[in-house]
Amino acid sequence: MSKQYLGHLSSHDPLHPYLVQDVLPQIGVRNSAADFHVFSMKDSKVYLYEERHSCTQVVGKFFVSGNHKADGSQRMRQEFENLEMLRSYGLAGYPHHVVRPLGTNACLNSILVEEYAKGVALSAFVNEAIHQGQSQPLFDKLTALAYFLATLHNRTANGLGVDFNQDCAYLDRLVRKLQSMQAIGAWDADELTWLRDRWRDKPRMWEDNQVLVHGDATPSNLLFGRGLSVIAIDLERMKRADRTFDLGRIAGELQHYFLQATGSQHAAEPFIGHFLWEYACHFPDRGRAFRSITGRLPFQMALTLLRIARNSWVGAPQRGRLVEEAKIILRTP
Repeated sequence: MSKQYLGHLSSHDPLHPYLVQDVLPQIGVRNSAADFHVFSMKDSKVYLYEERHSCTQVVGKFFVSGNHKADGSQRMRQEFENLEMLRSYGLAGYPHHVVRPLGTNACLNSILVEEYAKGVALSAFVNEAIHQGQSQPLFDKLTALAYFLATLHNRTANGLGVDFNQDCAYLDRLVRKLQSMQAIGAWDADELTWLRDRWRDKPRMWEDNQVLVHGDATPSNLLFGRGLSVIAIDLERMKRADRTFDLGRIAGELQHYFLQATGSQHAAEPFIGHFLWEYACHFPDRGRAFRSITGRLPFQMALTLLRIARNSWVGAPQRGRLVEEAKIILRTP
């Protein structure tokens, strides 16, 4: 993952003794004279701390900004517990790895400290496939990702039915947000609401058992090592849902990347199809699993496109294409 050097962590900073006394000993480093280099990571709330003498690296994720201390503290604890929970299912090590949490401190802007995961983000493989014609590495990593997600989902299924109303409510929130941005008009909103109700009436949308889903399975939150190695980070939004919540997020992200780069709504299809077929191979009846998944996936894929469209960094023309593509997908029989 990309990082930018910011300088040294002062020994007078309250974070310094916390890292030295509470975090480093957990990974076998004891050095009261520790000197940390600081790097910014993917956003302004995530930093890499590298101890200069031992070269030990840990990541600090801050959850508090402004005056929202109670909310930040709760989110900090939630992600810590989510990481611990998934690791308790055996997702620690090769090939399925969830980063190890090392500590939390509500007094330090609600920081969560975790191990630094060395890996290449899925987004890098997507961009190489688009811009350099390197398709095979992306196919390979989607195979690994399908294996990881199938393992996560199958190990955590609880036998209770999904509540598709929650997904419908999420679509409503996205529609309201897009309307408030004047990205869609009343006609678009009415059509999306009508399409939502059509999907709500489909029995297949209620047929799956609840599993734990990553909740934010975007190309930047999934890292890859050698072979089938997959490393999951950013589990703040983990929850119980239909397994297609994660699968649709991946499919929608792939569609967005390829649509933005090529203008073709079909360019991502070989990769999406490969990913879903590989996921289905981890079930006793691969064909039946594939049909079941692909029958429910379009709704989640459309949600992902609408979710991306609401971001301020998406230009108006691309936002319009994403909304139109979401509607086309929702019109699937």
